[in-house]
Amino acid sequence: MLTKFVKYEGAGNDFILIDNRDNHFEATPERIAHLCDRHFGIGADGLMTLSESREEGIDARMHYFNSDGSEGEMCGNGARCFTLFARHLGLCTGECTFRATDGVHHAQILSNDALRGEIRIRMIDVKEIRKGDGWWSVNTGVPHYVEFVEDLSKIDIRTRGYAVSHDFGRFKEGTNVNFVHIEGDGRIAMRTFERGVDDETLACGTGATAAAIISCHAFQPTENRFCVKVPGGELHVAFRHKKDTETYHEIMLQGPARRVFEGVIDEKNY
Repeated sequence: MLTKFVKYEGAGNDFILIDNRDNHFEATPERIAHLCDRHFGIGADGLMTLSESREEGIDARMHYFNSDGSEGEMCGNGARCFTLFARHLGLCTGECTFRATDGVHHAQILSNDALRGEIRIRMIDVKEIRKGDGWWSVNTGVPHYVEFVEDLSKIDIRTRGYAVSHDFGRFKEGTNVNFVHIEGDGRIAMRTFERGVDDETLACGTGATAAAIISCHAFQPTENRFCVKVPGGELHVAFRHKKDTETYHEIMLQGPARRVFEGVIDEKNY
């Protein structure tokens, strides 16, 4: 059977997207891992399927899978690409509402054309921050570890990221790992090791959200807008914060999404 796919990227985080409204695509872990493989497959940080929603006011359902084939709860950069994909399919226009594993998300399409768009996503509220010895942990749709460093270029992301991500004593479900450098008021730089990819990625939307919130919580309590520089570009995070609490709400993640290419998968080959 032949299956159409489209490749999108958001700040260098790249994804395979499949319109699965007719439920023809079977998303097995083995198939997804093969498709995401950069040598033997298409190559991507993750794969998303779009399925029909029967809920009133919900345009579509997003199912996100990591490149190792495991199912993920949420992906901020993926959600922007998913929104643009839904727009290109004609399912929405200036706004899009979709359900992911972590809940319902509302997206604003600030600009778009046949190839690219600038998308703002409403993220889930944060109500709890965990603090350790020199690190913080927060769930922004998926669990994130945040550590502040003086020089990002000197961090061995693969070694240190893997060790923290697989420290199931501290993080029973594993965690994404973010190393963050504060560049100024409301400006931070970040590198991320992603769980499920088991490597550094060029951007992480839920990670940028976590890094911005922890930067506010730990060091810049009066800032509620952050520019987050990642290897793949820049992301922007804004939120409201209840003073002297760990509660952050109306969290918005904004950044680019781009349609890269489309093709056809022969499922007998995978």
